[in-house]
Amino acid sequence: MERGDVSCFLLGLGVGIGIGLLFAPKSGEETRGMLKSKAEEGKEFLKQRSSDLRDSANDLLDKGRDAVSRQKDNLMEAMEAGKQAYRDTVGEPPPAPGTHVG
Repeated sequence: MERGDVSCFLLGLGVGIGIGLLFAPKSGEETRGMLKSKAEEGKEFLKQRSSDLRDSANDLLDKGRDAVSRQKDNLMEAMEAGKQAYRDTVGEPPPAPGTHVG
C-alpha cells in the first residue's frame, strides 16, 4: 500500500464523518458512539496495513540477504577455481597476497 492510498483513505474517512455529522438524525451520544466506532475501524485498518507492509519489507530483506549470500559463494568458488587453475598451470602455489613476483 502506498502513502497516497493511506492519505486518500483518511481523507475519505474524514469527509464521510463530516457529512454524517451534518445530516445525522441521531442524538449527540449516538453520534459520538458512531464516531468512536468509525475511528476504531480506521485504526484497525491502519494496523493491518502497517503489519502487511512490515511483512513485505521483511520478505524483501530476506530475499536480498539470500541473493548477496549466493553471490558471495559464487565469487569464492570462482576465486578457488582460479587459484587451482594457476596451480595446475604453473605447478606451484600462487604467491601470497602483497608479495612481489619478479
